[in-house]
Amino acid sequence: MKLFRKMTVVGVGLLGASLAKACKERGLVEEIVGHGRNRENLEKAKSLKIIDHYCADLSEAVNDADLIVLCTPVSTIVPLIKNMISEIRPGTLITDVGSVKDPVVSEADKLIPDGNFVGSHPIAGGENSGLEASTADLYQDAKCIVTPTEATNKTALEKINALWQAVGMNVIRLSAEEHDFIFGAVSHLPHIVAYALMNTLGALRTKDDREVTAFSGAGLKDITRIASSDPVMWRDICLSNRKHSLDLIDLFQIKLDEIRSIIEKGDGQTLKNEFIAANNYRLKVI
Repeated sequence: MKLFRKMTVVGVGLLGASLAKACKERGLVEEIVGHGRNRENLEKAKSLKIIDHYCADLSEAVNDADLIVLCTPVSTIVPLIKNMISEIRPGTLITDVGSVKDPVVSEADKLIPDGNFVGSHPIAGGENSGLEASTADLYQDAKCIVTPTEATNKTALEKINALWQAVGMNVIRLSAEEHDFIFGAVSHLPHIVAYALMNTLGALRTKDDREVTAFSGAGLKDITRIASSDPVMWRDICLSNRKHSLDLIDLFQIKLDEIRSIIEKGDGQTLKNEFIAANNYRLKVI
């Protein structure tokens, strides 16, 4: 079932290439055009038939598109919209895959006429990034958050919902503010903690100048897996969601200080209770 005639994917990395593959596999789009800064990457995407064509020029890439999907770092989304807005035809829908929504959505509503921007955040991917990691089933059975506003065109929202549902996602509607608080907590803070933990441990040496991480086991690898994530992407996410990032770091620091105090006092029962509570919270997660 064709949903769109021409889709332009700006940023043919893990998310963009996976979306293109999923749309091709399911016959959702008649033509897929890719755009990005890396010509070699675009040529590879075309040779692998992930996209049908590519354009080095943004104006050419978005010309006559029915749908534009911005799969680039969060900090680039609004500048891209500004650069392309004069080139898109009336009725073109624009969405993104960024994991911070409020600053993007508020600016996009001002720039894009007729409410044809719908903020999206597909909860998919992992620590591996790039075209090579893309798969047609990346989005299958995963959640996608959409963040419409009062300005959002109802038909545009329905079409974007239909796109994500068609590639296998469960679509959930949130306000942009609520989205950023939630994902600041369950995604952004854990990445910050994982990066900080690895930087703390990576710098440690024994008195005999041995790296302590050389002795790490599966547990450390499990809890710091996400420290392998793209540093540029996560830099942009943390800065774009700065308010929630800082508030949540403060909350985490309070909890660390509480546990530190319990250990300092030698209060085994209270420490055990903290760990039991954590066990129970994690059971709800899994």
